Amino acid sequence: RVAGIELDADQVARDLAAIGADVERQDDCLVVTPPSFRFDLAIEEDLIEEAVRLFGYDNIPAQPPAAPSRMLPQDETVLADDAVRQMMVDLDYQEVITYSFVDPAWETALDAGARPLLLANPLASQLSAMRTTLWGGLIETLRHNLNRQQERVRMFELGRVYASLAEQPMKLGGLVYGDALPEQWGAPSRRVDFFDLKGDLERLFGHGLDARRGSHPALHPGQCAELWVGGRSIGWVGALHPRLVQAFDLAAVPVLFELDSPALAQRALPRHAALSRFPQMRRDLAFVLDVHTPAGELLAALREASAGFVRSIDVFDDYRGKGVAENQKSLAIRVVMQDTERTLTDQEVDETVQKLVSAARRQCNASLRA
Repeated sequence: RVAGIELDADQVARDLAAIGADVERQDDCLVVTPPSFRFDLAIEEDLIEEAVRLFGYDNIPAQPPAAPSRMLPQDETVLADDAVRQMMVDLDYQEVITYSFVDPAWETALDAGARPLLLANPLASQLSAMRTTLWGGLIETLRHNLNRQQERVRMFELGRVYASLAEQPMKLGGLVYGDALPEQWGAPSRRVDFFDLKGDLERLFGHGLDARRGSHPALHPGQCAELWVGGRSIGWVGALHPRLVQAFDLAAVPVLFELDSPALAQRALPRHAALSRFPQMRRDLAFVLDVHTPAGELLAALREASAGFVRSIDVFDDYRGKGVAENQKSLAIRVVMQDTERTLTDQEVDETVQKLVSAARRQCNASLRA
């Protein structure tokens, strides 16, 4: 097992005796007492090595190493960190790695209630605390790039934050700044905004991501959302607060996000579904509701009340103006219905539409626009 070859016991006994060792047979074993001048023969493996040397290294047959090749199971519902990084790169982000040591003033500027862990022996006064958020490092990296004439910045970081000695969660944070698209002739230039970043996150999570209105001290009060997945809050997305834009001396407003990385790592496997050979039925519904009611709240109510053959429910227009009260808005909703086994009847479609209208009225106080 040690030498990798089979040696004759009698030959081993003769070879060891030839170097002055006292060899005694006991059943199937050899009891060997090395000569007093051989200090290098202390353990069993030393004696095996000596027996192989005496046997002759050239007499050992050459044999390539062999190991069993096994296919290890891999859980496809778990997304590895490298896969998350690749997904961000595919969305036109660049990865950055920033210091975990930060300036305590950053942390309190981003969140007055933050209590960062202070280092007993910091490298410098501006690196004397452990970060409680990834945003400080991302903003400093943005400033570094702006000082070098990089006007369009899209970056992310996957790393730990340090809420306490016992709580050090892994976070995924990102920042976008500048133009939404690289400078080109095919599309007009425009600044990246909240909805661009929210769209990137929806591409990461799919339809399981719910963005709800919220308030974060580091984010703009009117451009901020709390991220929920599976009924649990996992992070924030929004534009940087105006006071911080001024404090960091930024010419434009960056949009940031930060979320719990494990929430992104868990994903559902896609399921195969046969394409339907039957026609789709589309109905466009215009709902009038309070201007402060989020579109996501209306969509959630409609999707919850939808029948099994409803394929999609999406917003395609947001109207505010003539014909709509000042404190209200009109949301146009596209409902697509299709069955895989038969053609839907007008009665089934009308009944489904009535259920959706009733759900919108009951949960969002929304009515059909005249």
